[in-house]
Amino acid sequence: MAIKNDKSRPNHFVVSFCKRHPVTRMPVSLRRTGVKGLAEAKRVEQQLIIGVEDKLRRSIVPTWNDVVERYLEDGMIRGLQKSTQEDRKLILTAHTSLAWGSRLIDTITTADVFTLMESRLRGNQKAHQKYFLRNIRAVFQFAVDRGYISRNPTPTLKFKTSDKIKPGLTEGQVRTLLDHAKLVGAEWYPHWVLALYTGMRNGELYALQWDRINLDARTIRVDVSWNSRDGFKSTKSGDDRIVEIAPSLLPVLRELKLNSAGNSFVLPRNERWDRGRQAHDLRMFLMGLGLPQIRFHDLRATWATLLISKGIEPIKVMKMGGWKHIDTMMIYMRKAGVDIRGSTDCLDLHDHNAQPAEVIQLR
Repeated sequence: MAIKNDKSRPNHFVVSFCKRHPVTRMPVSLRRTGVKGLAEAKRVEQQLIIGVEDKLRRSIVPTWNDVVERYLEDGMIRGLQKSTQEDRKLILTAHTSLAWGSRLIDTITTADVFTLMESRLRGNQKAHQKYFLRNIRAVFQFAVDRGYISRNPTPTLKFKTSDKIKPGLTEGQVRTLLDHAKLVGAEWYPHWVLALYTGMRNGELYALQWDRINLDARTIRVDVSWNSRDGFKSTKSGDDRIVEIAPSLLPVLRELKLNSAGNSFVLPRNERWDRGRQAHDLRMFLMGLGLPQIRFHDLRATWATLLISKGIEPIKVMKMGGWKHIDTMMIYMRKAGVDIRGSTDCLDLHDHNAQPAEVIQLR
C-alpha cells in the first residue's frame, strides 16, 4: 500500500496496492497514476484495495458456471449415467446460466434462489420445480464440500404435487387388446403380452435375454435395461429383481423361444421399437378398438393394479415391479379400490321391501 508524490507533476500522486495470493503467494497488485490531490489519492487507495481483494477472491472462489461444470465432471467420474448428466446439465443451463453464470458462487443467496424460482419456473409444474431445486441444492452442496462456500443457501421448500391415479386398462380391456392383437397378427402382440404379464419397463423388455429366463422355475431375472442415450445399463433403481412368470405366459414364451432362431433377445426387434415409437403404436391400436389411449409405460400400472385388485400383497408387487417406496403402491391400491373395499357395507338406509306407489289414472 503506497501513496507517493508524482515527481513529474506537483500535487499529483501515484497510488498502488499489492497483496500476495494466500495459496500461491504470488503478488497481485493494482496501480493508478496522475491522481490529483491527497484526498482523492486516499479514495483511490481504498478502491485499489477493494479491487485487489476482488481479484484474489475471483482466483479462489469460482463462478456459478465453473462450479456447475466441475459438479457435472465429478458426476461423470463417479460413473453416473450419461442421460442423467445430460438432464442435469439441461435444466441447470436453461434456468441459471443467464442469471447466475458469471456470479461468484459465494455471492448467491437464498433470496436469489427465490427470485430465480419466481422468474423462471413460476408457470412450471410442481414436479419440475422440485426437480430443479434438487439439482441446484446438489450444486451448492458440492461447493460446500469443496470449500468454496460455508453453507448451502438453497431453501427448504415443500411442493404439493398432484397424487393422481395413474391411467391403465381394466381386465376386460386388457383381454380385448390382447385378443384382437393376436387375431390380426400385430407385430407388437408379444411385447404387449410380456409388459402386461410382468410389469417390466420398456427398456427392461428391450434388454431382456433368454439367459435371464428360467421356464422350469417360472422366473425372470431383471437386471439390465436399455435407452437410446446410455445403451445397456442397470435397472432404474440399480437393483436386480425376480419376476414370477404366470402360467398363461409360458406358452407365449415357449413360442418366442421356438421362433428365436438362436437370437439371444427374447422379444423380436422392429425398426419402430428402435426409434421409440412403441407408445404411439399402442395408442393407435387402442384408438381403433375404442379403448383408453394409454402410454406403453402405463401397461406397467395396469399390471400392478390388476395384481393388487386380485388380492396379491402390495409388498410382493413392489418387489417384482422394482419399486422402493410404499407411496407408489398406495396409488395403485387406490386405483384398484383395495384401500376402500368394504367401507360402505355398513350402510343400509332404505326399506328394501317398500312397494313403489301405483299411479291411478282418474277419469
